[in-house]
Amino acid sequence: MNAAKAVPVLMYHHVSPAPGLVTMTPENFRAQVRWLAKHDYTTIGCDQLARFLAGESLPARSVMLTFDDGYLDNYVHAHPILAEFGLHAVLFVITGQLGAGPARASAGEGALPPTPSHRDCAAAVTAGRADDVMLRWSEVDRMRAAGTFEFHSHTHSHTRWDRSEADPATRHARLASDLALSREAMQQNLGAVSSHLCWPQGYHDAGYRATARAAGFTHLYTVDRGTCLAQTPTEGIPRIAVKDKGGFWLGSRVRMYGHPWLSSLYGRLR
Repeated sequence: MNAAKAVPVLMYHHVSPAPGLVTMTPENFRAQVRWLAKHDYTTIGCDQLARFLAGESLPARSVMLTFDDGYLDNYVHAHPILAEFGLHAVLFVITGQLGAGPARASAGEGALPPTPSHRDCAAAVTAGRADDVMLRWSEVDRMRAAGTFEFHSHTHSHTRWDRSEADPATRHARLASDLALSREAMQQNLGAVSSHLCWPQGYHDAGYRATARAAGFTHLYTVDRGTCLAQTPTEGIPRIAVKDKGGFWLGSRVRMYGHPWLSSLYGRLR
């Protein structure tokens, strides 16, 4: 078996018919997933990436699909597409925004709940209507059972404490509390907490990383562009923002970021 020399980690947010920022149409997402399946890519999870960064081998065509925040549309539209092709993704959830209640319908199950634009989702959360646009834990359970998604922390409140707390000691105390609440919610609802954390908006500094380590997180995901190599630091995992384009576009990026020297050259030319 040929082994991966680099593993692209892709970054998604929304899969929805509602156009807008960081949103992928279901048609384009299906085209991207179909391309990966057709070309025999292995969609890995966080534990597999951790083993790769620790020196273990992965199949040459390995890629990770990550989603941020935990929007309802991930369940309504992305989950059925992943199930159709037998692929797997990672979802970093804002635990304080996930709700209770029965699972709603996903595509192919009848009348679907609305899946608004990113701007409307943000407005709903601000107005105290997070349940209208974010996942419920019952939907998380369905996705886990189907094998389409695994779930990790994106903090509890998605707060940029560097912007809201001027005092460094207060800032890191608030971050530590936020991470503890996230871990508590994951333990209560999933029965386990992983060591993988995705930073809100990708922001991190040395103090943030120290606070995350103290909370039990060892693998920290950023929005820094690049590909994962065996020597990539576990506290600075880069990701590739995915555009609302079809399978051919994704294929060109995955192939390029699967080769260390090509991805390095592309990064210098950008």
